Amino acid sequence: MIACIRVRGTVNVRQDIETTLKLLRLTRANHLVLLPEKKDTIKMLQKAKDYITWGEINKETLIKLLQKRARLPGNKRLTLEYLKSHQINSFEELADEVLKDVKVLERLNIKPVFRMRPPSKGYERGGIKKSFRVGGALGYRGEKINDLISRML
Repeated sequence: MIACIRVRGTVNVRQDIETTLKLLRLTRANHLVLLPEKKDTIKMLQKAKDYITWGEINKETLIKLLQKRARLPGNKRLTLEYLKSHQINSFEELADEVLKDVKVLERLNIKPVFRMRPPSKGYERGGIKKSFRVGGALGYRGEKINDLISRML
């Protein structure tokens, strides 16, 4: 499971990259989406790498994300009572199902985009115009995406 966060805004974005970001449902800065690990998805992420960061999300971070940032239509919080009405007993069980298949969120009528806060203590020292490999915030970051998500919750 890949977590992808849009880091940069919308000014001066090339048309083809803007279309790719719309297909990924990343229309605003600090929005997060969960994506399956497919070859096509990875190619889309590579195309928009100058505006987003992504990596593999772990179960603990996914549980926190679902508890704090998952929303239902009408901007209502996702509650345990709502999950139990759909035969899911806990957020851990929901996280297990989401790690297997992202479509679970769609079936439960949970919004696919998570609106996050800017990270506490900011992005990495290199800023939002440099790659993660050279000390910035953009591009692939692997397991370290979990640290960024926990600072954004």
